[in-house]
Amino acid sequence: MKKIVVVSAMLAFSSLVQAKPTFTGVNYTGLYECKGENSSIGAYDVVVALRLNRVSSHGKFGAYYYETETVNSTVYHGQAVVVGNRMAISFNIRDKKNNVDHSTGIATIKKIGKDRWSFRKEYFEPDDSGGSYGTETCVMKVLTAEEKQALEKKNANPKPAAVPQRTSKTQ
Repeated sequence: MKKIVVVSAMLAFSSLVQAKPTFTGVNYTGLYECKGENSSIGAYDVVVALRLNRVSSHGKFGAYYYETETVNSTVYHGQAVVVGNRMAISFNIRDKKNNVDHSTGIATIKKIGKDRWSFRKEYFEPDDSGGSYGTETCVMKVLTAEEKQALEKKNANPKPAAVPQRTSKTQ
C-alpha cells in the first residue's frame, strides 16, 4: 500500500513539473546598423548587436541580449523581449561621471530579405529636466556564416551597468 501511495504522489508531482517549450519564434540575432534622431543631441549612428538568450526564450517568446555601440566605441548593455514582430527594449546608459540613466524603447520588426530584418525603435530616456526621446531605424548587416555563428556563440553574457549605491547626505 505504501508503494502505491508513493508512486501516486510521484506521478502527481511529476505532472506539475513540465518542461519549458522550445523556442519556435524567429531568431533576430544579428548586427544592425542604425540611424537615429534624438530630441537632445540630434542625428547619430550606432550599431546594435541583438543576440538570442536561448535559456530564457520559449514558444514564441524571444529573450535577447541587446548591446548598442556608439561611434566612439561606448557600449551599452541591455535586454529585449520579442513576441512576433514587436520588441521591447531596456538598457542602462552610464556617463563619464559614472551616472546611470535608463532607456526604454519599443520597436516594430520587418522582414527585408531572406533571413534579414530591420526595425524602427521609439524610445524615452528620463532625466532631471524631463528626459529626451527619439527614434532609430536599424537594418541588419549581411554577415558571413562564421560571423553570425561567432555572434550567436559569444561566450560572455553582457552584464548591465551597475547602478551606484546612493549615499545619505544627512548624518
